[in-house]
Amino acid sequence: MARIVVGSYMIRYPLGGNLSWTLQWLVGFQQLGHDVYLLEKSGYPSSCYDPVKTLMSDDCSYGIATVNALLTQFGLHDKWCFVDVHDHYHGLSRGHVKAVFKSADLFVDIGTHGTWLSEAADAGLRVLVDGEPGFRQMKMEKSLAAGEVLPSYDFYYSNGANVGTYRSTAPTAGKQWRPLFNPVVVSLFPLQPVSADAPFTTVMHWQAHEPIEFNNKIYGQKDVEFEKFNSLPGLTTTPLEIAVSGKNVPTKQLTDSGWRVRNAHDVTVSFDSYREYIRASRGEFSVCKNVFVATNSGWFSDRSAAYLASGRPVIMQDTGFSAHLPCGQGLFAVHTVDEAAAAIDEINSDYERHSKWARDIAIEYLDAPKVLGKFLHELGA
Repeated sequence: MARIVVGSYMIRYPLGGNLSWTLQWLVGFQQLGHDVYLLEKSGYPSSCYDPVKTLMSDDCSYGIATVNALLTQFGLHDKWCFVDVHDHYHGLSRGHVKAVFKSADLFVDIGTHGTWLSEAADAGLRVLVDGEPGFRQMKMEKSLAAGEVLPSYDFYYSNGANVGTYRSTAPTAGKQWRPLFNPVVVSLFPLQPVSADAPFTTVMHWQAHEPIEFNNKIYGQKDVEFEKFNSLPGLTTTPLEIAVSGKNVPTKQLTDSGWRVRNAHDVTVSFDSYREYIRASRGEFSVCKNVFVATNSGWFSDRSAAYLASGRPVIMQDTGFSAHLPCGQGLFAVHTVDEAAAAIDEINSDYERHSKWARDIAIEYLDAPKVLGKFLHELGA
């Protein structure tokens, strides 16, 4: 049994999709029999979101209560720590965290941006897992060009399966990037029937962050790519819905084009509501961030993995992931709106089989014990 510390963020942004993303790692390691901890830092002022007050502030009480309740369900109530903006430790004490690091075999940074690296110096191995392929490496390259020293890890992984290969134009910042898809604990998404008139849905952020310029080219977000598929509702009789958050969402334009539009925060206020939204969907249609598509990064969504695990077929804009996951049965990689419409028709022609194939893909390629077991084997942990 290894002692594994996962650095991420749940308390700062305690909404269903984000909670689910990190939970898959924690429970996945736990299912493999390892001793796992979650550590998180505030990092900067007003970094904690309260979805009830719809307010960003330094008050971490909502996130702490939400995450503690969720982790308690999985026997992890005493395995987390959050350090607030005032350097106060919540959950595990400062001394306990230090002791955990001294005995840790592995520190896995999936979203702390190096804020725990000083403490993690005592851990056996330090591993960075990049969830923003292309964007992350461009940021690193720009930091290097500015004369900055990058945080140092023993190994570098990316959710972009093509990063560092001939398939992708993403830079590498001089690092060797190993591929790793986001894991999903399939048992957390039990199969349930769905009505024939249920919509294809997705949960998305219109503009997660500002565009980035690299080598005289600007790379954007989902807002850039969605335009290519805006006419999709007119090409199918199946209802299409997006639960969306972020800046500058063109709600009227979307509804005029036939999309159902919901507030993403309303449907993902908790992990349970997030799962229920997926279960109530017939499948998923999703575009991807422009930077993922333009660099052919090979990124695949943790959210889409949850749809697949739930037996909900997925139609996703191809980022190059089709070179690594089987497509055409339960999972479809598309480049054009016509391909997306054809995929919906194909799924509807034999929904039960495509539902089964979707779950089979999750079990075979994305199930957390398999993904994380291989990850640990590669590290020798």
